[in-house]
Amino acid sequence: MAGLLAIGLGVASCSKYTELAPKNAMPAETVFNDSATIELALNGMYNTAAIGSYNDDYSAGRGYPFGAASIEQAEMRGEDMVNLATFYEITYKATYSPTSANNVNMWVNLYALINQANTLIDGVRKAAGKGVISQAKAAQIEGEARFMRALAHHEAVINFSRPYADGAGSKVGVPYRDLPVSTPEEIQAAMKIGRGTVAEDYTKILADLDYAETNLPATPKVKDIARAGKGAAIALKTRVKLHMGDWAGVIAEATKLGTASAGNFVSPINGYKLLPSPDEPFVKYDNNKESIFSVAQSAATNPNTNAALASMFGPADKSGRGLVATSPNLYNASFWVSDDLRRSMLQVKQLTVKSGKPSQNFYFNYKYRDYLNKADWAPIIRYAEVILNAAEAYARTGNTAQAFLLFNAVRNRALPPTSTNFLTTPPADMVLAILNERRIEFAGEGRRWPDITRLVMDPVYGTSGIPAKILLTDLKDDGSNYDIVNRPVTNSKFGKIDYSDFRFIWPLPSTEILSNPTLKDAQNPGY
Repeated sequence: MAGLLAIGLGVASCSKYTELAPKNAMPAETVFNDSATIELALNGMYNTAAIGSYNDDYSAGRGYPFGAASIEQAEMRGEDMVNLATFYEITYKATYSPTSANNVNMWVNLYALINQANTLIDGVRKAAGKGVISQAKAAQIEGEARFMRALAHHEAVINFSRPYADGAGSKVGVPYRDLPVSTPEEIQAAMKIGRGTVAEDYTKILADLDYAETNLPATPKVKDIARAGKGAAIALKTRVKLHMGDWAGVIAEATKLGTASAGNFVSPINGYKLLPSPDEPFVKYDNNKESIFSVAQSAATNPNTNAALASMFGPADKSGRGLVATSPNLYNASFWVSDDLRRSMLQVKQLTVKSGKPSQNFYFNYKYRDYLNKADWAPIIRYAEVILNAAEAYARTGNTAQAFLLFNAVRNRALPPTSTNFLTTPPADMVLAILNERRIEFAGEGRRWPDITRLVMDPVYGTSGIPAKILLTDLKDDGSNYDIVNRPVTNSKFGKIDYSDFRFIWPLPSTEILSNPTLKDAQNPGY
């Protein structure tokens, strides 16, 4: 990403209040007096999404909130990957606290990103009023900022609040901050914003995305995958409405992107489509027509090994860190047919030997493979998700025929032409088939936790909590747990966490509780 610039927001440390900006930031009043620095500030917002800080240190970022961290943490909150080391132990075993690093840094960096978005919105409105930029340009930049604000608030609400399905959004939400914070007066105003309800958060998220859809171009001019456009706003609305159980809403939004046709799905907006091979969105991560929005990374902007997707997911024999393996229970699942190309192309077996014996010969995710430069972009939403979101909504509303067409579009492109596993009639349980397909298609993309939380109360397909998880001690070093011929089930030693357990959601950071008077009594119960 070229031309990175952070906006000065005037808050010194998260020990006083949620961290809002890097220390070397340019003052906002300087940024918005020149069209060139406004554009740099917009790039800076995206860079904040990619890197963020780690424990108040911007030189040691870990990919918060939408670089590597949101994807890694969302996978470790689920059961389809196995934690192999201490790096993700707290998240994997749900031993987090108001001071544990991952959940604290997610909160801090989400709200830092939100504040940069808010400062951009305020700044470009004033700049347009003074004639520095046109009203149309200001509306476009505000659209991008409101897209990122919506994305960040949704990430916060699904991690720190109960799901929308619990009481139709009546449970306590997260503070929806929609004003810039820089001066002492603005800080005081921001502190008055309470948690509200989940439903209120969703209403504001959708309002931001509606604005973004209206004001963003169909084809962003600069690196269209890494800049929010009209299609990204619509695609994100399909996800948000899926979390709300608004099936008709999902269908209405997805239809704008071409999912109501009789096949050969192509979006009339920006030409999004499924690529012929399931590995193409990852091999061509910075330039392809399936990725609707991704967060850009490069050798220069990815701060270190601990923020890179390839390092975190990759096996040791390919220069990764070997921290997380694909769960054999997903790899062996009966719904994942043997000749599926996503197994051969997007999973890789580690082949290492210690003391003359196999060592952790497990399967690892292979979507991210730039182990040298660590430049794989973080996929946020792909056309495949829009298709499966629409498929589930159609299936839930009884239109099995359209659901099957959409489901098959994703499933069939992962099968070789000679496969005998093509389906000609819908599965007996179309919804279950789609939910299983999501687990295969989005493995390693951070979609597992969002599906766990949104489905937790579903009377038919619900998880009723965080599923039981396999531990390293459950796996055999020779890799024999992975066997798609006999398909054994590996027993999970780490038991399920019920939905009623306080650990189902993350705690708010202690720094926020201690320094923000409005939230001092608003900690999630149990922490």
